[in-house]
Amino acid sequence: MSAHAQTVAEAPRGGVARTSRRVMNLSHFLRQAARRLPAHIAFVEGERTVTWAEMDARVDAMAAELAARGVVKGDRILVQSKNCLEMFESMFAAFRLGAVWVPTNFRQTPGEVAYLASASGASVMICHRDFPEHVEVVRAEAPAIREVIAIGAAPSGADYGEIVAARLGEKVPVADVEHDDPCWFFFTSGTTGRPKAAVLTHGQMAFVITNHLCDLMPGTTEQDASLVVAPLSHGAGVHQLVQVARGVKTILMPSERFDAAEAWRLVQEWRVTNMFTVPTITKLLTEHPSVDQFDHSSLRYVIYAGAPMYREDQKFALRKLGKVLVQYFGLGEVTGNITVLPPYLHDPEDGPHVKLGTCGFERTGMQVQIQDDAGGEVAPFETGEICVCGPAVLAGYYDNPEANAKAFRNGWFRTGDLGHMDNEGFVYITGRASDMYISGGSNVYPREVEEKVLTHPAIAEVAILGVPDPMWGEVGVAVCVPREGQSVSEEDLIAFLDGKVARYKLPRRVHFWEALPKSAYGKITKKMVREALAERGLI
Repeated sequence: MSAHAQTVAEAPRGGVARTSRRVMNLSHFLRQAARRLPAHIAFVEGERTVTWAEMDARVDAMAAELAARGVVKGDRILVQSKNCLEMFESMFAAFRLGAVWVPTNFRQTPGEVAYLASASGASVMICHRDFPEHVEVVRAEAPAIREVIAIGAAPSGADYGEIVAARLGEKVPVADVEHDDPCWFFFTSGTTGRPKAAVLTHGQMAFVITNHLCDLMPGTTEQDASLVVAPLSHGAGVHQLVQVARGVKTILMPSERFDAAEAWRLVQEWRVTNMFTVPTITKLLTEHPSVDQFDHSSLRYVIYAGAPMYREDQKFALRKLGKVLVQYFGLGEVTGNITVLPPYLHDPEDGPHVKLGTCGFERTGMQVQIQDDAGGEVAPFETGEICVCGPAVLAGYYDNPEANAKAFRNGWFRTGDLGHMDNEGFVYITGRASDMYISGGSNVYPREVEEKVLTHPAIAEVAILGVPDPMWGEVGVAVCVPREGQSVSEEDLIAFLDGKVARYKLPRRVHFWEALPKSAYGKITKKMVREALAERGLI
């Protein structure tokens, strides 16, 4: 499936031909906020505050520069940056031109980001000054990148701040877009470990924003405030885009290093009402002593996603914060829109009225079905693959027909997660169809890391799998077989991997065995490795 959807004239049974599906350009959300709330604070970054009118003007200025540099509708703009105002603005500048925003996880290595540049076909890179090596490697390995703009003065490219200052006051017409025009390449990995670009479109994302306001944060207005505690490149970016739709101020943490006390201080100072988190962050926030030192009574919605939360952690958080937790289950491909467990269904005490282990019920406008291997719906409480359909599902993977063929069946998107549904429609995740595990809210695909391990001259075989961890949800454990006559320590192997894959993908433990268990066909199976680890008392 191409990122650029073909619009085909058709005459449905009703007799009305549809030749196009014009929709609102998502950047219009920012313009709406600027018109309605020009003097209201839009963004807070340390001592820096920006109003909606100022932010809209800054986005126009950057969009004008990008247009002058040849960016047109459909072009891809790669963004490598930690959370900051300029990174967030780059989303709207891309949307305004009808271009596609391609954010990376700022923790990824230069080589990983270079691959994303090539895979997306990006022609422009916006990069924070803290990542000069990323620019160097991207220029070398992705020659299609013709322009680089630096956030902060840096020799790697034109200065973002100087550009905005020079072009303030210029107006850019908002590009006309249709429902299936791409706006965001949301990179996600597959079982091969190679990242794939999930194509999110203007029409799809308009539904997602509406759905988030309906299911996750009902009643949200410009009187609210939202604290960012996760990278804007992924789920947190979707969450903050939702805030713009209602004129909600966004407050950034002062650095990428998580600081629970600072987070609670900001909650008190700005009367924060919502935040998007993962279970690990929620656990860190609620177990830190500072939770009792600052006033957090303004909180209405603490939304967590990315992984299930241990029940004991959930109960502890509820006792500290009250019934403000909101869980949702979703993938980047479905932009979080699969199930929701709202605050009233989160209870701090166990009992017959509590549905333990559920990730909630279907999101508004979405349908979930548990299917067998043939695509048939299974009975309640029977395990199968969790599949979903509805307006929040991605348009497809960019330039990847093989991945599209595997991901869709009879119009249903296959999540790769296993689970069941009860008689009331509540969904329970019971396992994964793949070997992927989730560590601290981030997906980790073992094969990618295994391939890097096998580049070490002393390693002959390896298997990596996720095991439960009270802090991170899951962490990686590697079981390695050294080459004959060779040896390597756990510390040396992890040091060898550092820089070759993002740090959150590094295994936390490494065991060395003489051989890995294999099936009758000579295949290393993760199930057998897990059983062997358990037999040895290692998990």
